[in-house]
Amino acid sequence: MDRIRIRGGNELNGTIPISGAKNATLPLMIASLLTDDTLTLENVPHLADVEGLTRILGNHGVDFSVTGKRLRQEAGLGRTIHFNARNIVDTTAPYELVSKMRASFWVIGPLLARMHQAKVSLPGGCAIGTRPVDIFIDGLRALGAEIDIEAGYAVASAKGGLVGGRYKMPKVSVGATHVLMMAATLAKGETVLENAAREPEIIDLANCLTAMGAKIDGAGTSTIRIDGVAALSGARHRVLPDRIETGTYAMAVAMTGGDVTLTGTHADLLPAAARAISEAGAILTPVENGIRVQRNGGGINAVDVTTDPYPGFPTDLQAQFMALMTKSNGIATITETIFENRFMHVQELARLGAKISLSGQVARVEGVKALKGAPVMATDLRASVSLVIAGLVAEGDTLVNRVYHLDRGFERLEEKLGRCGAEIERISG
Repeated sequence: MDRIRIRGGNELNGTIPISGAKNATLPLMIASLLTDDTLTLENVPHLADVEGLTRILGNHGVDFSVTGKRLRQEAGLGRTIHFNARNIVDTTAPYELVSKMRASFWVIGPLLARMHQAKVSLPGGCAIGTRPVDIFIDGLRALGAEIDIEAGYAVASAKGGLVGGRYKMPKVSVGATHVLMMAATLAKGETVLENAAREPEIIDLANCLTAMGAKIDGAGTSTIRIDGVAALSGARHRVLPDRIETGTYAMAVAMTGGDVTLTGTHADLLPAAARAISEAGAILTPVENGIRVQRNGGGINAVDVTTDPYPGFPTDLQAQFMALMTKSNGIATITETIFENRFMHVQELARLGAKISLSGQVARVEGVKALKGAPVMATDLRASVSLVIAGLVAEGDTLVNRVYHLDRGFERLEEKLGRCGAEIERISG
């Protein structure tokens, strides 16, 4: 099992290319099920989750071909992948596939919309929280689907096809917004989704679906209207930059000091996080095709944050920001409102010398003068990269175990950081 070793103490200086967004790529790939034409996606990152979903779509009969980055090309130059679902051979998504990736449950919407039936395994629990699928099921029922839960599967049908309807989500859900928006594109009549998620990835999916012939209004607001069409065509779409990767590397520079330009991205993707990073003492400057991040001289300021749905502070950056606050010059309070178990990185940061106390969903982080390298274990995707950020300034060596979590969402992380001066290496086996 691979590990990453980091020797802390180096500033970061140079350029880091930002990859295509994982959280946009996955629903875009699933949207290929909506048409029998080819959907071409550009700027697709090399990630374990992308490879896994490609195999899952293949189980349904989706063919794909890849063009783009080869060995020794610059990190961050994404691939172009062509997906064709002309012949859907199976509308069942079995447990052994869905259990490996929660996002694969999302195929239920496009399969119902196009094939009028689907049998999809319930995804089960998750390390960072329960993430129930009730909203997905209730929303699809509002569009006329009949769904029964049988032996751990959602067995769904829509004889004659889905029909437009109105559905107000009881809580903001990015996944449910993706699924219901995709399903509604082929429903008869108008669908209105209320209390919808507003993330940039929602807008990106809506732009792709629109290019395929869908009629969508209001993406990026809390009310989305979709007029169903009889069929969707193929399209070519470029995946938007990864705002979580953008924020992660900006926090790494804020932690270490230095001067790094993040290319292929922009600060508008993460307004709340950009403000928090700036308040912590980094300077974020828009430049052509990117963001310049600097922290030279002064220390790190303590900043309080609370995670919230977009445009609030992203839960996917909470662990990274906590790592940054371990070296602040004061006490920061971090409140997690999205997932109930997303503080599992606290004990691992403590192994490096961090001073963090927990009270329910609130973490109190008291900055320390120095962190000390130690062996640590990644517990989930975002927690794993928080340990990398801490390791970049820890005295001595930090050894991050179980880095397969990192490979799910960060493309060639050690290469990108190494090019900017970090002493970091992957140890295989």
